[in-house]
Amino acid sequence: MYMETTEKLLDFIKKSPTAFHAVEEMSKRLTDNGFEVLSEKEHWKLVPGGKYLVTRNHSALIAFCIPKEDTRVFHIMASHSDSPSFKIKENPEIKVNNSYVKLNVEKYGGMLMAPWFDRPLSVAGRVIVRGQDGLEEKLVNVDRDLVMIPNLAIHMNRDANSGLAYNPQKDLLPLFAAENIDRTVLEVIAEEAGLKKEDIISHDLFLYNRVPGTVWGADKEFVSSERLDDLQCAFASMQGILRGRSEKSITVHCVMDNEEVGSETKQGAASTFLKDTLLRINMGLGRTYEEYLMTLAGSFMLSADNAHALHPNYTDKTDPTNLPVINKGIVIKYNANQKYCTDAVSAAEFKDLCDRVKVPYQTFVNRSDIAGGSTLGNISNTQVALNAVDIGLPQLAMHSPYETAGIKDTEYLVRVAEEFFA
Repeated sequence: MYMETTEKLLDFIKKSPTAFHAVEEMSKRLTDNGFEVLSEKEHWKLVPGGKYLVTRNHSALIAFCIPKEDTRVFHIMASHSDSPSFKIKENPEIKVNNSYVKLNVEKYGGMLMAPWFDRPLSVAGRVIVRGQDGLEEKLVNVDRDLVMIPNLAIHMNRDANSGLAYNPQKDLLPLFAAENIDRTVLEVIAEEAGLKKEDIISHDLFLYNRVPGTVWGADKEFVSSERLDDLQCAFASMQGILRGRSEKSITVHCVMDNEEVGSETKQGAASTFLKDTLLRINMGLGRTYEEYLMTLAGSFMLSADNAHALHPNYTDKTDPTNLPVINKGIVIKYNANQKYCTDAVSAAEFKDLCDRVKVPYQTFVNRSDIAGGSTLGNISNTQVALNAVDIGLPQLAMHSPYETAGIKDTEYLVRVAEEFFA
């Protein structure tokens, strides 16, 4: 069971090299299972027993199910679609001594830079093209090894193993071409996508790691892949709403974008996307604004974003009494300064949820002398105020292009999500 779920996770990640592709893949799987696509530009006609989805910016998605029987509760599970990467700049080609072409890129999110060197990479994202009916959005993925960021040899930098401060404008530019120095990345994109280069008006293109996801370890207990943070949680949430009965609450699978850069975009957790959607559900059911507020007061949200596991080589970086371990269950995240939204009430509700389906849980708290990051829960609560708990799956090498987690933990979260969406 664990291995089957892990294989499905890796298949989902392989088809989701960018946030745009992740939302496209989720949309396909949801519509194949009876979800109706809604547009924010049109009136919504909602009916009891209906299943719906809506996207924003093609990089954030909210799917929801309305029970046949009247209910005044939202059960929301939130995750995010984006991961740290390098975004390709406008006019990216840089010629080097009439011998090479490298691409001008900039960092997206707070990444570990060193693991990006010396591994096959490619380019994916979206382009805006001229179509017969005006401008059209097209997803693109150069599904082959296209670029690489070569390291500097030890002979030319004897201090390479003593710690480096990487300059992203100098050190992290990927090598693209040598044979034809007039080659452009948009030419390659157009060829791969069956487009004309001159029809491409603009683009949002990112590098992604081409090393396939793998299961490894003495007993095949580990899984490594790109984008585990946070597609592991997004996948579990999607599986939960597909498998859940949605009889006791209005169930909401919510995947936001731009968490890695602060969430302050129209499609991020700080936006009105979730609020707008919940309000439209409320109105679609013929309820007043006061009834909407009453519903929120009795609702609950799982903010699902991966957590740091105990590192075997850096045990001193972990809190001495809260040490999450891979394959030991879902992590409940706490922070006294409210970087996480967990409190005693929401933690108790989540623990009870886990106990009902016999799923183990553990806790994460930052060392008191190490600052931590924030996530979706506390940010989204500024727009949609309800009881919420911050959780995640334990992993190593967070924000690397090749992260590591456990094969059991994804299945644990799927079981919890299915029960939450019951």
